[in-house]
Amino acid sequence: MNTKMIDVAGLSFSYGRKKSKVLDNFSMSLEKGSVYGLLGKNGTGKSTLLYLMAGLLRPQAGRVLYKGADITKRSPSSLQDMFLVPEEFALPNVSLKQYVKLNAPFYPHFSHELLNACLRDFDMNEDIHLGELSMGQKKKAFMCFALATNTSLLMMDEPSNGLDIPSKSQFRKVIASGMTDEKSVIISTHQVRDIDSLLDHVLIMDGTQLLLNQSVASICERLYFAEQGMNEPTHDALYVQPSLQGNSVILPNTYHEDSKLNLEVLFNATLAERVKIQQMFNL
Repeated sequence: MNTKMIDVAGLSFSYGRKKSKVLDNFSMSLEKGSVYGLLGKNGTGKSTLLYLMAGLLRPQAGRVLYKGADITKRSPSSLQDMFLVPEEFALPNVSLKQYVKLNAPFYPHFSHELLNACLRDFDMNEDIHLGELSMGQKKKAFMCFALATNTSLLMMDEPSNGLDIPSKSQFRKVIASGMTDEKSVIISTHQVRDIDSLLDHVLIMDGTQLLLNQSVASICERLYFAEQGMNEPTHDALYVQPSLQGNSVILPNTYHEDSKLNLEVLFNATLAERVKIQQMFNL
């Protein structure tokens, strides 16, 4: 059974001939049935990668295959089965009902039931007028439409920006409730604390390669995340980050103990102690 959804191979891209490459010989693959967190510093190509995977940009080299089809050909069968929520977007000055009427037909698996359930979770309804909403409300309405398209692949760029704390909690709920074994979600974000409990898989990139590409289960099997007092010894730690309580530490999970993934600390550790972290996964 083929579980691969997207295959990115040897991808290179720049925004002009004289510009430096944003992505250079970049490769990765994504499987069905997972929520992926795509992390990286500013300028490392996260948004560009999403646009390339959505077929909105064309690579100078390499390829993106979506379920085996070349996405640069922008075939209807591929485009109707994926949806991208960009970090910044504009919505027309129409009611949500009218927006749905105009755009839902492009997505054959669109679910009005899923749309209304998502709107209820955000304390909204289909009678809202998009032109009268705040930016945060527009983001929630657009995310509800995106989830209702019921596509196999949903890509979201900084989806929690502009959301208040209760809405961030609801965002995690609606993403989790819409998941199936046939779907995948990719969330590119700097707001790592908003999504760490939602992820199945972590991708940390630097533009030319993936520094880390591991499932959350594999990460927690090999690494132990803990909070320690300021005076507790840290000589065995792979990484130490000062915290309000003392130190947030990552240790080798020598005794196979359970710990909760601290995505912020893992991200900082991967950038600061790349070799140490990668050695834990035999990379």
